[in-house]
Amino acid sequence: MKKLICILFLILSFQSHSQSKGIFAKDPIINLENFDKQRVYYGYFLGFNTYDFKIDYINTPTTDIIVKSNTGFSVGVVGDLRLHEYINLRFEPGLYYSQKNLTFPGFAKALDREREVRSTFIDFPLLLKFSSKRIGNVRPYLVGGVSATLNLASNSKSLDDNAQQRFRVKPWTQNYEIGFGIDLYLEYFKFSPSIRGVFGLNDELIRDNNPDSPWTGNIASMKSRGVFINFTFH
Repeated sequence: MKKLICILFLILSFQSHSQSKGIFAKDPIINLENFDKQRVYYGYFLGFNTYDFKIDYINTPTTDIIVKSNTGFSVGVVGDLRLHEYINLRFEPGLYYSQKNLTFPGFAKALDREREVRSTFIDFPLLLKFSSKRIGNVRPYLVGGVSATLNLASNSKSLDDNAQQRFRVKPWTQNYEIGFGIDLYLEYFKFSPSIRGVFGLNDELIRDNNPDSPWTGNIASMKSRGVFINFTFH
């Protein structure tokens, strides 16, 4: 609830500021008119994320593994290289804090059935940004590309497994990312809210030591997927 209140506060604050500056007015005062002519510029972002797993099974289970996502926090920097009037190359390394709760079927005890998976990701995305023509102080865009992600809390070096309540994944994953956003040119800076989906390309699960493990024995692949809501400032 606190996070939702923060999001609403940001949106309402931005909306009132936008109206005072006439961003969406019919004939607005053009802010930062030459901003996009820069060859290179930088910025930073703050945001929220939610991650879960896409799970494929070897044999169709009677009951699926339940993945419950929680909202996490994100922060990072942005480097932007202008390739063309409408195309930019972006590098957006960021730190993403996330938590997922897994519920495995077939167990009576919560100690065996439930796993809390806390993750600290460092994401290294290389993206192409395709912008539309600027209209006043507004410019929508699409963005997409690939990324490599390092999970600092993967437990990949642990010898313990789910039999000792230790859930393990691989430290590195590869992903593709796609999303959209809008550039809003304010009086002193450019503000860009965006939403982006991230989809893991490789299986990241480390199987338990027992090949017939009731936790991992029937899993063919487990891939991360997530949604980022970022607020970028240039």
